[in-house]
Amino acid sequence: MKRNSLTTLPENLAQKLPNLVELYLHSNNIVVVPEAIGSLVKLQCLDLSDNALEIVCPEIGRLRALRHLRLANNQLQFLPPEVGDLKELQTLDISTNRLLTLPERLHLCLSLQYLTVDRNRLWCVPRHLCQLPSLNELSMAGNRLAFLPLDLGRSRELQYVYVDNNIHLKGLPSYLYNKVIGCSGCGAPIQVSEVKLLSFSSGQLTVFLPAEVKAIGTEKDHVLPLQELAMRSLHHTYHSFLKDLDFLSPISLPRSLLELLHCPLGHCHRCSEPMFTIVYPKLFPLRETPMAGLHQGRTTVSFVAYCCSTQCLQTFDLLS
Repeated sequence: MKRNSLTTLPENLAQKLPNLVELYLHSNNIVVVPEAIGSLVKLQCLDLSDNALEIVCPEIGRLRALRHLRLANNQLQFLPPEVGDLKELQTLDISTNRLLTLPERLHLCLSLQYLTVDRNRLWCVPRHLCQLPSLNELSMAGNRLAFLPLDLGRSRELQYVYVDNNIHLKGLPSYLYNKVIGCSGCGAPIQVSEVKLLSFSSGQLTVFLPAEVKAIGTEKDHVLPLQELAMRSLHHTYHSFLKDLDFLSPISLPRSLLELLHCPLGHCHRCSEPMFTIVYPKLFPLRETPMAGLHQGRTTVSFVAYCCSTQCLQTFDLLS
């Protein structure tokens, strides 16, 4: 059904083709993925790239056998959270759309290996994305990213990360140092006042930190804030129960802090201690690392080690 100028799908498609496994509908004029798509329960591959899609219905989440979903080159501004119900999904291509955020439950796609989100309008990447156990390749080139999650690259499975042409992006988590990365066109000069985020400077270098970071520690800050100490203590005490966010009463702890316990800001790049409100960053300019020759001056980014304390900050060495 490709290249036929279709504008919609037949409502009785599932009745006529109940055992359909692959459906290629790219290069048409389809505007809406209808509810009927949810009845194709045996579908494993769905290609709707190069259409005029504005809406993907929540029923997409009923395609429990789906392994490959291609929605590139459309007009999508969001995807339904039900995408997170696609437990068998291995490939998701949503490049060249108008997305401002990723689906809030995308981290539940536990089989996801290849995620392509190039040329959208993303300004952040949810930290929950770092929990994807099978993700091998992540491409987010040509967006509006100013920072990356602290834990991005911590997973051994993630080997390829492409963030080229995100001009506000100046810092890469040090976990990415031994990965294959693309970062050309990043780190263009910009006034800090233009981006309302916490920033950290070292010499002439400045990087922006994730919006959830409440404070930046330095080598002089030997005492952790009380809230950070409390969160770390709770995490160590209740870590085995953290899959259930209701294990503590909302009266005893706000929902936002419960979610932080479940998914910390990140883990110390030196000792893996979870961090919740404060980080101790340390910059390593890419141009001063052995990787400089691979990028030949096309980027001015730095690797950032996010540490949990002054001790880890002082002893962390990217090249050791």
